[in-house]
Formats: sequence, C-alpha cells, structure tokens
Amino acid sequence: MSQVAFYQLRTTALEKALPKLLEKAISGGMRAFVVAGSEAQVETLNAALWTYDPASFLPHGTAQEGAADRQPILIATDASTHGDNPNDASLLVLLNGAQVSGPASFSRCVDMFDGRIDSELTAARARWKRHSDAGDEVTYFEQTADGRWEKRA
Repeated sequence: MSQVAFYQLRTTALEKALPKLLEKAISGGMRAFVVAGSEAQVETLNAALWTYDPASFLPHGTAQEGAADRQPILIATDASTHGDNPNDASLLVLLNGAQVSGPASFSRCVDMFDGRIDSELTAARARWKRHSDAGDEVTYFEQTADGRWEKRA
C-alpha cells in the first residue's frame, strides 16, 4: 500500500461523513471495501447508505448478504473470512482501527476514526507512525466545524 489517508471525525457522525467519501470514490470509478469494527456498525452503515440522501444512490452490500464480488461497495467486519479483497476494490476504508492482513492489494486506504475519543486518537497516531515508518505516503484530514475536510499534513 502506498497511500494512506487518515480522516479524523470531529463534528459529524460516521454515518453522515462516510457516504460522502464513498460517493466521491464511486463517481471516480473506484470500488470500495469498508471494514467496520462490529456487525452492529455494518448494519448501521448499510442502513445509512440507503437513506443518507433521497436524491442519491450508493450501490453496496454487506459480506453477510453474499455476492461480495459484485458489490461496488462492500461492508464487512473481518476481511480474513471474506478474502483480503473480496470485491476487487481499489479503495480500502478502515473504521475505528479495523485492520486487514493484505492491505497491499489496494491502491488507496482511508483510515477513519473518531477524534473526540482519546483512545481512538492515540491508536490512530500509532497507526500513522507505523505507516510512516513503512514508507507509505501518509496524509491527514481533520473535519472542520462545518463538517468539511481540511488537509493538515
């Protein structure tokens, strides 16, 4: 993996912020594999992608629903049980510290975490250092008060 972008949530819930990033990825011709922290989060995100904007549609599915290879956006909790890249995605989205065993098969990774929680911020800093030490191209975006993303590093 060469590009890792950290996204620190500060003002908007994950269910509101993630669909916008996925929308941008899909419009750019990318496929996305989203690795959530729990089955409950998978279900919350699945519902959010159906309802976040009545005028928009994000084609997606969950690993539990099957047909992973046909999903432009696939949401799962554990990549190892579904293969390292089950939907042949170019974008990997890791939520709240989730990890995969084969990140090199993705051209870009987004590591999104809640910066209002000290333990998540500390863990994200450790992941940043690990990627930086490995020679990955690391960038950092912080959410502004109005919900936009501002590049910080």
